[in-house]
Amino acid sequence: MLQDIEPYLACPHCARPLTLDGRTLRCPGGHSHDLAKQGYVSLLAGDAHTGTGDTADMVAARDDFLAAGHYRPIADALAQAAVAAVAEADAADGDDGPGSDGPGRLVADLGAGTGHYLAHVLDALPGRPGAALDISKYALRRAARAHPRIGAVVCDAWRPLPLLDASAGLVLNVFAPRNGPEIRRVLRPGGTLLLVSPTARHLRELVATLGLLSVDEEKQRRIDEKLGPYLTPAGRREVEFTVRLSAEDVRTVVGMGPNAWHTDPARLAERLAALPDPVEVTASVTVAAYRR
Repeated sequence: MLQDIEPYLACPHCARPLTLDGRTLRCPGGHSHDLAKQGYVSLLAGDAHTGTGDTADMVAARDDFLAAGHYRPIADALAQAAVAAVAEADAADGDDGPGSDGPGRLVADLGAGTGHYLAHVLDALPGRPGAALDISKYALRRAARAHPRIGAVVCDAWRPLPLLDASAGLVLNVFAPRNGPEIRRVLRPGGTLLLVSPTARHLRELVATLGLLSVDEEKQRRIDEKLGPYLTPAGRREVEFTVRLSAEDVRTVVGMGPNAWHTDPARLAERLAALPDPVEVTASVTVAAYRR
């Protein structure tokens, strides 16, 4: 709930702390932000908008696909990495460190979508609050209900994040935009970014057949270069497995991500008919850790 993440929130206009007053967040500068009835709050700056966020149809497709468990190995690997990162930070801090019971307990998911992965991580980290950050209000309506310790916040990943300095011990970033300077700012010293990105083999059986967007072989190198000025690489592992997808599952996985903006529905239906049903598809991602 939003109460769980209130101590970590910053006003998008003046960056001062926010306090929850009934169903309104207020800062000392006089700015106020009302909670939506669906449980999330918008902390977008005044000139920002949600037009670039995932649509209601994209969010529904993602919710259906993830709920079916197709990407469960990714969620499991992320949770394992989160537990390891937090344990290492807590050991370094000692019993009185910020990783144990003080500042820096927050788990922030940048580009959280429906909150699926954040909820999985919070299940593995009892007692820690989670901030689901996304620009899509449709996604955050679901994220606000995904876990009792999630607070859902509309924000723009490319602008200053509505979190206080050094407020998060762990930042998640799964198939989402990443803002190196802001991630470093909100991470506490010793905190970790866990970044999940597709490899060039991800969904390879569908890419050519359906005309989907492909992943650059140099993607991981480019990510490292962009994050390099702000964070230090701290290990990575590849997670690769095969999923059996029905024709409807394939239509859903196409509709839940960037391909939804670039695929003609009529052409997709024609190409789907040429695929076996079910079809075996490779899921392949890198789970990389970076430390402040």
